[in-house]
Amino acid sequence: MHSTIAVIDFETTGMSPAQGARATEIGIALLEQGRVVDRFQSLMNAGAWVSPFITELTGITNAMVREAPPAAEVMREASRFVGQAPMVAHNASFDSKFWQAELALAGLPAPQPFACTVLLARRIYPDAPGHSLGRLARHLRLPDTGRAHRALADAEMAAALLARMQQDLSLRYGLPRPGHALLAQLQRCSKTRLDGWLRQHAAQVQEAGQMQLPYP
Repeated sequence: MHSTIAVIDFETTGMSPAQGARATEIGIALLEQGRVVDRFQSLMNAGAWVSPFITELTGITNAMVREAPPAAEVMREASRFVGQAPMVAHNASFDSKFWQAELALAGLPAPQPFACTVLLARRIYPDAPGHSLGRLARHLRLPDTGRAHRALADAEMAAALLARMQQDLSLRYGLPRPGHALLAQLQRCSKTRLDGWLRQHAAQVQEAGQMQLPYP
């Protein structure tokens, strides 16, 4: 069982690697017991053009990317940094695709399972004014981690959000800090069934002293 979770964020040239978009920056925060214990960040040169819109959004320019290490080199380092830790991202359907695509281009596997803080937040904080990373950070009064739309700042913000969700679930239901496997189950659980399932799960944990419950 992995207690470490790798929280990742990419900045990219577009929305999908299937449409030719490439990563321009990667940021990873390693979370253990609610604390960020290590960080990885790098710009990356994939030979892709950065549009004026992306530069305006992220501050990343074509000159910055040209001077960055090759994308395959960065991804090899990122893969070593993550190791076997399971992964989390805010809008994981986006970041997981770039993680898998960039690793594939570097000739590396991407075996890690992903959980998504957007899906989790919609279930844990249904009354939040929105579920973007910025809105959730303001709603929950999370500490500022730096400029939005830069990879490490966003990864650290998502890690702070994940730690807060783990803490709130522990307090609400008397659970040990929920690990990645339980979070992955929760993000697939319907909102209407979530509370009842968690209460049942907490009761079984108290009885058995372990967190093993079939997916509802």
